[in-house]
Amino acid sequence: MRSAKRANLLRNDSNKYRYISCLAFRCLSVAATLHTSLARKKLRMFALTSSLARSPALRQGLQVAAANRQVSVKVVSVGSTLKDESFFEKNERLGRQMSPHLTIYKPQLTSMLSIMHRGTGLALGVGVWGLGLGALISSHDISHYVTMVEGLQLSGGALTAIKFIIAYPVGYHSANGIRHLLWDTGRFLKIKEVYSTGYAMVAASVVITAILALI
Repeated sequence: MRSAKRANLLRNDSNKYRYISCLAFRCLSVAATLHTSLARKKLRMFALTSSLARSPALRQGLQVAAANRQVSVKVVSVGSTLKDESFFEKNERLGRQMSPHLTIYKPQLTSMLSIMHRGTGLALGVGVWGLGLGALISSHDISHYVTMVEGLQLSGGALTAIKFIIAYPVGYHSANGIRHLLWDTGRFLKIKEVYSTGYAMVAASVVITAILALI
């Protein structure tokens, strides 16, 4: 009995293997057939395009179409294309809006201090150049002009105020220059620190200028 069962199992396994092998063979044959048909279609298309490219009738038709196509060229002088219009007239014609200007911005401490730094630097430059050129051109020395100022008989307060105005560019530019040097080291670059150092710099500039005015 056992030997008969084993024989039946072996027969069933062999039938399964035969079925799977037949199915695989059929799939391969179908794939080969499809591949062959696609290759034949590509060859037919290639032969058709090649024959059209070599066709004299097609070439003649293209030449006739190119000959019948008309191209007109109009010569225009440069003066007629360029109009004498200003920058603002061109923007108005094209509908361009003007960009915002400094007048629309609210004054800030940082912007005001930056403008003051440049202004005091310009004043110092003009003052140094003026003193240098005056020393070269003038026929009198500094003592002559000191005597002239003393001859005006100004009060102590007025004289101190004039000296404060003259010395303020030196005090401000020096104090703010130290602040910029601290920025170069990577310090005090946060918003709160920028404002706090700005207020401290203004106070220091007033102190430095007062010391110079009282000398």
